[in-house]
Amino acid sequence: SVTDGSQGMISQVNGLSRHISSNIIEIKTDVIFPWSKLQPGLLPTYNWIFKNNISNKQPDILISCGRKSVYFSLYCKKKFKNLINIHIQNPKISSRSFNYVISPNHDNFYGNNVINSVGALHQFEKSNIAPKPNLLTCIVGGNNQHYNFSSNEAEKLCKKLIEIKKFNTDIELNVITSRRTSDLLKKNLIKNLSNIAKIWNGVGENPYKQAIQESSFFIVTSDSTSMISEAAISGKPVYIYHLPFKRKSRRIINFQNEFSNLGISRNINNIQKLEKWTYKPLNESERIARIIKEKLMQDLK
Repeated sequence: SVTDGSQGMISQVNGLSRHISSNIIEIKTDVIFPWSKLQPGLLPTYNWIFKNNISNKQPDILISCGRKSVYFSLYCKKKFKNLINIHIQNPKISSRSFNYVISPNHDNFYGNNVINSVGALHQFEKSNIAPKPNLLTCIVGGNNQHYNFSSNEAEKLCKKLIEIKKFNTDIELNVITSRRTSDLLKKNLIKNLSNIAKIWNGVGENPYKQAIQESSFFIVTSDSTSMISEAAISGKPVYIYHLPFKRKSRRIINFQNEFSNLGISRNINNIQKLEKWTYKPLNESERIARIIKEKLMQDLK
């Protein structure tokens, strides 16, 4: 499994890999300038453009995710002729460079060897642990190219959570920050919510996995399709707290509409009283892996 080392991409490749094989080697790859700045396909690939070593031992399957790992996959495909290479996300080059491409529906990337997923793949599994009936977890993201999670927006989020707690008095509130949550945003959450919520601000053991397993409700900020997808493994209500766009994204809007239409998510911005609903837990890593294994078996016949 090959990524640039970012946690979101590692979760995606590991989520798929673990349903295909138990013999997994994780590789962090990076490339030198100008490959590091250019879209894949504009320049040829050589072994010396990589900052990481490339083994001479051929793997059976290479699963990559993210732009920088495209270079690694293309080079290994050239080096090892019988390699099966699978790329997760839109590679921004022809899908013919890979055996399979896994691309979410909201990317609108299609092809004969493209398998489309609902939302993002991830490494979480459906838990057999009974959820706590009144546990609400708010998962907080941060700034990105489409959303400006300002101090003012943090204040608005805090007011919304205080309002939710007021109208749902039996709710136990957890707030979990992420790698993109700024220190200023964390301070804002602690200042406004410490008396009504348990807040994880990045210090100590991350309770995220446990929260995914145990929560009966989720509120997730709209900046992260990955965290919304991960919460959907629960089959429990996922409310999206919509931040204002600084640059509208058709693909993010498509994602949010898809999850809403599937009965997975609802908008929390204008809601005070939480509602319970269920849906089939979304486990796209398992479903996509099953499709790939079936295709590989057909190719061997």
